[in-house]
Amino acid sequence: MNPGQLIFLNGAFVPKEAAVVSVYDHGLLYGDGVFEGIRAYDGNVFRLKPHIDRLYDSAKAILLEIPYSPAEMEEIVLETLRKNRLHSAYIRIVVSRGAGDLGLDPARCPRANVIVIAESLALYPKELYERGIRLVTVSTRRNRSDVLSPAIKSLNYLNNILAKLEAKNAGADEGLMLNADGYVTEATGENIFIVKHGALITPPPYVGILKGITRQAVMEIAAEDGIPVREDVLTLHDVYTADEVFLTGTAAEIVPVVAVDGRTIGDGRPGAMTLRLLEAFRRLAVTDGTKISPAVEDRVG
Repeated sequence: MNPGQLIFLNGAFVPKEAAVVSVYDHGLLYGDGVFEGIRAYDGNVFRLKPHIDRLYDSAKAILLEIPYSPAEMEEIVLETLRKNRLHSAYIRIVVSRGAGDLGLDPARCPRANVIVIAESLALYPKELYERGIRLVTVSTRRNRSDVLSPAIKSLNYLNNILAKLEAKNAGADEGLMLNADGYVTEATGENIFIVKHGALITPPPYVGILKGITRQAVMEIAAEDGIPVREDVLTLHDVYTADEVFLTGTAAEIVPVVAVDGRTIGDGRPGAMTLRLLEAFRRLAVTDGTKISPAVEDRVG
């Protein structure tokens, strides 16, 4: 019998319908909290520890105390997968400031809310990787690091959402965001890479990006394959004239980009290096990480 989806909420596993928090939660009222998105591949939680480390770094940056140790949080993620009988899944960890009052003062929130959700993976369509996607540069600029650091994976994603709305309204698949100086940062939920003269280039963290776990894995894969890799400031001209462009992210993995602002990238098809890196990444994703044990079976339904 299918028991229904179970959510970890503050120390207990509860049915999805019962996984509720107070309307006074500061995560709801002010976007006051942090989160992580993680993937499990065939019983392997890809780079679980780096994801947990980033979660705790984000929490520390906003003085949010998570009521579990990093090791305990890792086990909570694994147990959530086991409870739901999932070995390939998308996992979302949410840590909000918790319930307080209608004021801004976080000191009035005595304890953080911790939520872990795991559900069957909704794979991106195969044709998306075969035909590639089209980007448009949006007017919504990436948050400046001295205003709200993009390195903090916070619940306040309105900057990204406004950019996503703008891209969708323009008929594009994704939006490309620039910083206040006009340099390329990232897409609305993914990092960006270009390929030029056989080298792989991605914007450095200081221009205002989230240091993606998939981004780091791709850089390591490329370096091991003898591909020159560097972090460098990119302009739109660099993107327009690139031999290849692709995006990286937990959900998307590696997505080829075939056009940006009406400019065709390369020959208008996913590039050879992009596809090579995607194949290598998918091999890595099933081995590099933390195993879900004991073995679990895919949930039915």
